[in-house]
Amino acid sequence: MEAVLITIGDEILSGNTVDTNSTYIAAQLKNIGIPVRQIFTISDDVETIKTTLKSAFEIGNLVITTGGLGPTRDDKTKMAFADFFEDELKLDEETFEHLRKLMVKRKREHLLEINKNQAVILSKAFIFQNENGTAPCQMIEENGKIAICLPGVPYEVKPLIQNKIIPYLKEQFSLNFIATRIISVVNFPESLLALTIENWELELPENITLSYLPIGNRVKLRLTGVGDDLKVVENQLDDEIEKLRPIIEEKVISWNGNEIQEILKEILIEKKLTISTAESCTGGELARLITSVSGSSKYFQGGIIPYDYHQKIKILGVSAETISAKTVVSQEVAEEMSLGCQKLFGTDISLSTTGVSGPNSDKFNNEIGVIFYSIRVGDFEQSNRLFLPHLERNDFANFVSQRILQDLVEILVKENS
Repeated sequence: MEAVLITIGDEILSGNTVDTNSTYIAAQLKNIGIPVRQIFTISDDVETIKTTLKSAFEIGNLVITTGGLGPTRDDKTKMAFADFFEDELKLDEETFEHLRKLMVKRKREHLLEINKNQAVILSKAFIFQNENGTAPCQMIEENGKIAICLPGVPYEVKPLIQNKIIPYLKEQFSLNFIATRIISVVNFPESLLALTIENWELELPENITLSYLPIGNRVKLRLTGVGDDLKVVENQLDDEIEKLRPIIEEKVISWNGNEIQEILKEILIEKKLTISTAESCTGGELARLITSVSGSSKYFQGGIIPYDYHQKIKILGVSAETISAKTVVSQEVAEEMSLGCQKLFGTDISLSTTGVSGPNSDKFNNEIGVIFYSIRVGDFEQSNRLFLPHLERNDFANFVSQRILQDLVEILVKENS
C-alpha cells in the first residue's frame, strides 16, 4: 500500500496557514509501513479536487484529504467526491444524532440547523465519527483503492488518524513493519561524512535505506528498515550500527536519538542534572525546546526572559558597569547572565543568550544577527559567538537554541569519554 496526501484550502496556498496535517499523517502512516509517495496542496475548487484525486490514484492506492469541509450546502470537497465516485449525497441520521449530542454537550443547540449539512454524507461512505468537531471523516473503498476525507482542523485530524484511521488500516491490511534508527553526528561536514561512510552505506541490505538530515552543524543519519518481521528488522539495524560505530564514533553524540532535546533528556536524567535558562534574543525558545519533551519537569527548573537590559541587572545581577563597557550584547554579559541564572534557580546547568535578532538593531547599535551565549555546567563555563544576519527572527531563535542544546550535549558527552 502506498499513500498520497491532499491538502485542500486556499488559506494554505496563501501562506496564512501552515500545513501541519500532512507532516503528522505521513509520520503516522510511516510507522505502520505505509509510505507517502506525494503530497498535493490545492485550492478549494470542485474541478481541481477531482483532477487531483485522479492524479493521486495513479500514484497510490490510499488517498487521504484534509480540509475543505464546511457546514454550508455548497461544500466543494463533498461535491467533488460525489462527482468523482459517481455517488450521491444524503442526510445520515446516525451522523446527525452524533452532531446533535455534540451541540448539546457544547451548549450550542441553536447552531444545530446551521451545521446540519455536516451530517450530509456520501451514500457509499463508511463514517468515522468526529469526537472533536462537526465534520465526520468519510471513507470510500472502491476497486481496491481507498479515499479518506478528513476535516482540516489539526486538533480534529490527529485523534481521527491516531484513534480510528491507523487502527482500521492495521486491522484490515497486512502491512510491513518499519523501524528506524537515528544517529546524530556533529562537527562533520555532510560531504565528508558521506565519503567516510561510503563503503559501509554501499553494503547495506536492500531493505535498509539511509538518509542524511543536516541541522546546523549536526547531521542526522536516519536508517530505515522495512520487513514483515519487526524483530528481524530491528536486529538488522542494530547490526549495521555496530558496523558503523568504529568508523565515526568520535563524532557521534547519540546512536538512537531524534531531536536534540530528546537526546539531552536522556543525558540529564542519567546524570541526575538540573537545568535553567536565561534568554534575551531567543525569547523563550530554549525553554520551549527543553520542555517540549515529556518528563522534562524532572530536570528543568525554570526559565526567565529578561529582555530589557535593566531586568538583566535587576533579576540576574548583571553588572551595569559591564553593560556600559561591553554593551548588553557581549560575551561578558552572557556569562554574567548564566551565572545569575544558575544562582537564581539553583541548577547544575544554566544557559543564557543575548543578541540582536533583527530586523532592527538595539539601542547600543549592535550588529543585527550577532549573538553571544553561555553554557554553565557546575563551575565549568563555555561561551560562544554566532553571527546569523540573514535569518528571520523565528528561524534565528530556533537555530541558536538548537545549536546551544547541541553544544551542551557535546560537553556532557565528553565528560564520560
